[in-house]
Amino acid sequence: SEILSIKLIEAIIKPVEDNNTGHFTLNSFKEIEGIINNMDVLAIGPGIGVDEERIELIKKILLNYKKTVVLDADGINCISRGDPDILLHRKGSTIITPHLGELSRLLEISIGEIQKKLMEYSKYTSNKYNIITVLKGANTIVSNCGEDIYINPTGNPGMATAGSGDVLTGIIASLIGQGVEPYEAAMLGVYCHGLAGDLAKVDKGEYGMIGRDILNNIPHSIKILE
Repeated sequence: SEILSIKLIEAIIKPVEDNNTGHFTLNSFKEIEGIINNMDVLAIGPGIGVDEERIELIKKILLNYKKTVVLDADGINCISRGDPDILLHRKGSTIITPHLGELSRLLEISIGEIQKKLMEYSKYTSNKYNIITVLKGANTIVSNCGEDIYINPTGNPGMATAGSGDVLTGIIASLIGQGVEPYEAAMLGVYCHGLAGDLAKVDKGEYGMIGRDILNNIPHSIKILE
């Protein structure tokens, strides 16, 4: 937490006891619960890691936290390795933001098979687990449990870079925290994220783009929408 406090001047850091492991532990659940119960939305997954203890920790958070969760990266991998059906027992809305590999592990279906029917598998996932699915790719797809599906027109191949998906998770969570309904937040977040990537492309080109370039262009993308 000290490193993050130094690097992220504006961020509010909430340290949690880790017993010198360097990662979240099951013993810290009560402490985590006390922190998150006052929050309007959670983004869980990027960088959290996957092991039996963290699988159980993610499960307990998902089942005890009653508001919206945006689940990404190792958050998705933890429930894939554990019990994905816990999503059906959540009290709040859930948004998952997988790339093809993460969705493949969740559904236990090959990437090649999913690629043949991207929209169908996005809808299948939403309906199977009663969640909003943001399937990241060349044209990111957003679907919910029901008839709605959105194919995003913004973005470019330069956005396939480390940290890009983490930025998207943060944008969607931020919009929900500001009172936007989860499905609308997912669509708007994906659009703004892609537009920020397009603005970064104008400035730096596709080849040299990094995740922080997308992040730095988020305010400009929102300004354009306004």
